Amino acid sequence: MMKIFQLFLLNLLIFQVPALSQHGNGTHPYAVKKDVLWASPDGFGLTMDIYTPETGKKKYPVLVIFHGGGWLINNKSIMDEMAQYIAEHGEYVVCNVNYRLLVGQGNTVRMNQIVEDVFGAVLWIKENIGKYKGDKKKLAVTGDSAGGHLASMVVVMGNQLSTTGFEAEPLGFNPSYLPGGKRAEKIAKKKGLAVQAAIISYGAFDLYEACRNGFEAPSNIFWQLGGAAPRPIFGASYNMIDNPEYYKAVSPIYHIPDATERRLPPQLLTVGEKDNLTTPESVRHYMGKLQAAGQPVEYWEYEGRPHAFLDSGVNPYLGNSFEKDAPTALDRMLAFLNAVFYGVD
Repeated sequence: MMKIFQLFLLNLLIFQVPALSQHGNGTHPYAVKKDVLWASPDGFGLTMDIYTPETGKKKYPVLVIFHGGGWLINNKSIMDEMAQYIAEHGEYVVCNVNYRLLVGQGNTVRMNQIVEDVFGAVLWIKENIGKYKGDKKKLAVTGDSAGGHLASMVVVMGNQLSTTGFEAEPLGFNPSYLPGGKRAEKIAKKKGLAVQAAIISYGAFDLYEACRNGFEAPSNIFWQLGGAAPRPIFGASYNMIDNPEYYKAVSPIYHIPDATERRLPPQLLTVGEKDNLTTPESVRHYMGKLQAAGQPVEYWEYEGRPHAFLDSGVNPYLGNSFEKDAPTALDRMLAFLNAVFYGVD
């Protein structure tokens, strides 16, 4: 299974080539601000691209995108065409976000820090998106693959904030950006990371199980592609045998609250019918956990498609291209968002 996984990811990376956008009719213009610096944890500059539709509205709901790449490769550019499509076909401000990768800062970034970057991005957006006509009270998060995991963490674990982060018990997250110098605990008390909707595309929900199956091992070719030696995702002092609580703390599947205690926002889970990396079975399993907890969730399976159908460009190995495959999925996502934010069925 791991060999198939390696070959799949290697070909996914090698054969991804850019394609010029030629979207069809029914579009509208938009403005875009590229590489907006939103935080610099440990001196590492984090940026996002912000797209604003030009349809005459004073405010728009906001969609925040987190890219995939196994937490080891890629950046926001892999979602460029998705961001553009949403901005020109829907009435949403779109934030396409960069976060640190595990291989960053000399291969020292820890998984909890990646989550903290994503949490910080959402907090920065809520504080600043009004400058770009975004409505901070109407915010949705989305991501594919590793980005789907990170969007799920916002939804499920956005209330687990702590100034000490993973340095002390109980484990929590100290966002890379905090508005107005506020402490993480105050943000959590005010429900500062609450969002109104989420779209999770072929997401990873169980990093504990993934690491049990070799994610941290040399057999995971993503380490090589990222130019770094394999290692534990929380650093050499921690491992999944002695410290399972660390791995489960970044795995949404272990923390879904019962709706009677905390109701999550509506979620749409998407996956390709032929996805052998994040299988439909794994996504349906997560959906079942949400349903058992009484949480609102929808499911959409893309017939005949494998992994990465949202990525920019063309992937001849998988038979994917953004122009051919992504619009159908994005139209389904827009329908979900329109129902949540505009009441359109």
